[in-house]
Amino acid sequence: MLFEKMDSTNSNLFPTNNDSPAREKLLTLRLALLRLHKTLLNMERREYERENGHVTTGELFQLVIDHAQFAWLHNISEFVVRIDETLTAKEPVTPEYTSSAIALARKMFVPTESGDAFQKKYFDAIQRDPAVVIDHAELARLFNNEPSDSPTP
Repeated sequence: MLFEKMDSTNSNLFPTNNDSPAREKLLTLRLALLRLHKTLLNMERREYERENGHVTTGELFQLVIDHAQFAWLHNISEFVVRIDETLTAKEPVTPEYTSSAIALARKMFVPTESGDAFQKKYFDAIQRDPAVVIDHAELARLFNNEPSDSPTP
């Protein structure tokens, strides 16, 4: 399935010789975001297929890139890319960066009817799909393990 292999902690992109607590927390955030992204992508795919018929993996990839229904998911993709760039950089992951990334994710993933466009779509997704609720709860647990007054990157 699309993006299936991206959530492995054993990937060559993420060597285990630099497993500082900050790096481990960032990897945990990355994996939670990837799981949530996959769940939201599957939800949007089901909605799209209900109205337009079955799509292949290749067609889904094109839809994710180009179709307005999937555009809101780009925020998550871009967030994960930023994390990946940090994880693959030569510099070690700092506790400050990890705290900032978690603080940004905490602000981003507030499901609300009165928030920004992403938060509204996320609110709707939580209302529509129990799997999103489960992934959101995992993200909330991760947020609850971090102080909430961290600066944003």
